[in-house]
Amino acid sequence: MLISSEELNQILNDDNILVIDSRSYKEYSQGHIPGAVNLDLFAFHWIDTSEQGIISFNEQMRKILSYAGIDETKKVIFYDNISGMLAARGVWLCLYFSHPNVFMLNGGFKKWVSEKFEVETRSNIYNQGNFETPIDSSILVGFQYVKQNIGKATIIDARSPEEFDGRTVRAARIGHIPSAINLDWTVNVNENGQFKSDEELSKIYNLNKESEVITYCQGAYRAANSFLTLKKLGFKNVKVYLGSWGEWGNRSDLPLEN
Repeated sequence: MLISSEELNQILNDDNILVIDSRSYKEYSQGHIPGAVNLDLFAFHWIDTSEQGIISFNEQMRKILSYAGIDETKKVIFYDNISGMLAARGVWLCLYFSHPNVFMLNGGFKKWVSEKFEVETRSNIYNQGNFETPIDSSILVGFQYVKQNIGKATIIDARSPEEFDGRTVRAARIGHIPSAINLDWTVNVNENGQFKSDEELSKIYNLNKESEVITYCQGAYRAANSFLTLKKLGFKNVKVYLGSWGEWGNRSDLPLEN
């Protein structure tokens, strides 16, 4: 799921390549990879994981991704400033919609610029696709599934320690999902903004690779980065809780610890 800047530069002009800059439009307009279109994924939060909520999410995201030019014939590469949460969100979304050929640019735009590859500032228009592949429901879960699997699945909270223990308040309630392990997503990347080596990451995620793991954060962006990290390490059964704390922390009917 990772591609280097050197590899991307070699195939950048291929007809079947779609590069998506998942940063803000302000950042995109100041400089981006040539040919890249802008899709600010941070604009699309979702905190309703009821049955109908998931159906609506599926419909909306399929339309948005299609509008950006994604379909199963394209090799899709997402990037943000580093190997971050926005590009990870894009890759995870495409995997959810069973895209066969999706990647994150390892090290992001920071590494691209540091290696002095070409940059442009003009905006590129969308060439709308038709993203109709089936949904892979095995990698996305809602609040009901999480509640039913507390104490069964390993739950990883990818937020900061301050959010985890309630010192930073970002919902009506403070704390975390019962039994959750706090592994801030920033432990996944090194000082250069690239993913750490598998050896380093295996020491952090010292878990059974056959066990079920659920990741969450505030809005399932950082959780998507941890999802990719675990898949990179060979974990077989990893899911992202889409609603994350933005949903869980604002529902009084769900259990919590702090």
